[in-house]
Amino acid sequence: MGGMAHRHDDGPSARTTLDAALGTVGPRLRSLRQARGATLAELSATTGISTSTLSRLESGARRPTLELLLPLARAHGVTLDELVDAPTTGDPRVHLKPVTTDGATTIPLTPGAPDVGAYKMILEAGSRPTVDPRTHEGYEWLYVLAGRLRLVLGHHDVVMGPGEAAEFDTRVPHWFGPADDEAVELLSLFGKQGQRMHTRVRPKRQE
Repeated sequence: MGGMAHRHDDGPSARTTLDAALGTVGPRLRSLRQARGATLAELSATTGISTSTLSRLESGARRPTLELLLPLARAHGVTLDELVDAPTTGDPRVHLKPVTTDGATTIPLTPGAPDVGAYKMILEAGSRPTVDPRTHEGYEWLYVLAGRLRLVLGHHDVVMGPGEAAEFDTRVPHWFGPADDEAVELLSLFGKQGQRMHTRVRPKRQE
């Protein structure tokens, strides 16, 4: 009997693992950028990567390469491992990692969702000390879980407590942060008209 031929079947498996890892990069890049409150144009200026390339990377239309990921990792203050988390156990789930920037922790709840992104946010006391209203395309809904949230929206300046919600067009100048010296927990739903976080509708208060 002749010797058994050795079969190299790790090629397709390795490619599948790589594709799975790269498939999570876009949602991570979007979550990191949104957590920092940065626009595509601002990130482009920081990294030297065009806004169209950044947009295609986030949507998954552009395959990530090392030369693209290195400057993005530096800009977001993360490691390459945090951008590319290849599955090693066959577990198909994406294990989400919180992103913390300047006292604000953002946890993406729906990575890769094409239309609406859901996030849990924890704003530490003293974070976002300066009211700095911004605008961008999109529509956002906020729901306060704990603490008191100050929302500046156009000419409105309101304080929201637990159980209160606000929704608004993010093209209206807006800013939100802790209303006092306590941390705030909230949920944010952000819908596409573009890509980013915050601004329009008036806060809805419970009677």
